[in-house]
Amino acid sequence: MAEGLYRDPSNGKLGGVCAGFAAYLGAEIWLVRILVVSAFLLGGGLLVVMAYLAACLFLDKVPIEHVQQASFVRGHKMKNKPWQAGQAPGELLKQLDGEFREMENKVRDMEAYVTSSSFKVNREFKHL
Repeated sequence: MAEGLYRDPSNGKLGGVCAGFAAYLGAEIWLVRILVVSAFLLGGGLLVVMAYLAACLFLDKVPIEHVQQASFVRGHKMKNKPWQAGQAPGELLKQLDGEFREMENKVRDMEAYVTSSSFKVNREFKHL
């Protein structure tokens, strides 16, 4: 769940209000959109339009920190049911395997540098 209620225009269709509410509630965006459209069609048309416009005007856009944090968390979300957001378990395992291989290569590169003679020379020059 997000810390506050914000509009999310990058994931939204009109103003990002439904995407913001979905992030705040921890729900799927499509589910919030269906609820809003259903409320509009089932007799709350003017009220829904007024509430949506008010939310567009008064809610701030989502801060960049929230977007970066959500993209990191969202990238590793596994879905259990077909309608949930996220990746299938097989896809997620492939992605995680690739990320772990990349991290392992970075650690190997760091180990190679730290055990090299150029690291020792650089360290001695810094201590002068």
